[in-house]
Formats: sequence, C-alpha cells, structure tokens
Amino acid sequence: MSENRLDNLRIVLVNTSHPGNIGGAARAIKNMGLSRLYLVAPKEFPAEKAVWRAAGALDVLDNAVVVETLDEAIAGCGLVVGTSARERRIPWPLVNPRECGEKAIAEAGTHEVAILFGREDRGLTNEELHRCHYHVHIPANEEYSSLNLAAAVQVIAYELRMAWLTHEQGKAPTFDDWDVPPAKVEAMERYYEHLQETLEKLGFLEPDNPRQTMTRLRRLYGRIRMDEMELSILRGVLTATQNYVYHTGKKLEELGESGEDER
Repeated sequence: MSENRLDNLRIVLVNTSHPGNIGGAARAIKNMGLSRLYLVAPKEFPAEKAVWRAAGALDVLDNAVVVETLDEAIAGCGLVVGTSARERRIPWPLVNPRECGEKAIAEAGTHEVAILFGREDRGLTNEELHRCHYHVHIPANEEYSSLNLAAAVQVIAYELRMAWLTHEQGKAPTFDDWDVPPAKVEAMERYYEHLQETLEKLGFLEPDNPRQTMTRLRRLYGRIRMDEMELSILRGVLTATQNYVYHTGKKLEELGESGEDER
C-alpha cells in the first residue's frame, strides 16, 4: 500500500454511457492529485472523445482499470462510498462531500478506499448502493440539482484533496485506534451470504421472499464497521448455528423413524 494516501483512493465510474465523461473525470481527478480510475462495464471505451476531454490527463486514462463487475472494482477495499442524488426507501448513513473526504483520507492510511459514481441518467442502483458503507450527497441547488458526471467527480476529488492537505499538515483525524484491520468488502459479502443462508435454515427468512430484512442487516453491519477478528467470530457463530440445526434435524428424523418402527 502506498504511503501517499491519495494513491490508495479509487474513483469508480459504473456503466458510463458517454466516453467524454470518462475523459472529463480523468482530468478532474488528476487536477486534484489522484490517479486511480476504475471503469465498470463502460458503454464505450477506449474512445476518441474520452482522449479529447482528458486533455493533459492521458496517463490517468491510459492506466484506467476496466472491469466487468462492481465486485472487481471494489475488491480489497476497506471503505466504499457511493454517490447518491436522492433519498432512498431505506435511508443509509449519509455524509456530505467534506465528510466524505475526511473519512476517506483518514482510512486510506490503513486500507484502500473506493468512491463510486453511477450512470449519467440514473446513478447507482439500490443494490450497488447497498455495497457501500456510506452514501455521499452533493447539496446542489434544489431548483437545478442535476450535475454532470465529471463535475460531480470534480467536487468529490476537491474535497479529497483538501482533506489530504489537512492530513499532511498534521491536523486530520486518524484511523489508528483499531487493533485489527477493518474487514474488506469481499469478506463482508461472503458473510452476508452465510448470514442469509443461516437465517433461511432457521426459518427466519423465506428464501423466495426475504423482504427488506437483508438490506437492513447490511445497513446495521455497515454502521458498525466490523474488523477482521469480529467478522471471523461471527462467521464461527453462523457455522455453529448451522451445525446445531443440522444435528437437531437428524435427531428428530431418528426419533421419527424409531416411533414408526414401534408402531
């Protein structure tokens, strides 16, 4: 991991439609000293329009990492923040751009951080936003709040730089009080799968109709921000629970069979 915290920040553009916005985003992040651009299934890339809009940021564009899924783009990250332009049915921990910058820089000394930007016409889906620890909302003019994608990237990148400068001056909060590193996002995804499977075995969740229970549990654990040891403990609890359910079921089957034999 780089000692320069800006190098541990990923700007992730999801399913971008217009290549010019990719070039504009590359220019915006280089303006602020960032360099890592991830593109999730862009509609058109590489493209001349992206090169033209990138101007002097061709190195950022050339080194952009193109992946097919969001999971690939955020793999290895300990903090994921998703941009959101509206309130959601189930509210998520929300930060403004300044708070986003402060949290990202504070944690970038410990693990990699991803900031997600969605599609030009509809942003990030609810499922994508559920992968995030926080949502960040840019408080634009309510009468005209629609921001161009590259402009939104510029706003967040500016706040990241300002937070980094504050850190370099020794005035920023740190993330050094954890004795064990926070759990990475892919480990949390495996936990959510394990949790849902266990809850279904217990009969707490209906496999075909989980409603919003898992979404709310995601939000709960996202607020807590478990570390690797805590996650390992909870995975052990789930495994023990599944074993108990299995062995209890076997005993009940055996009792049922012996009862039939007696008849």
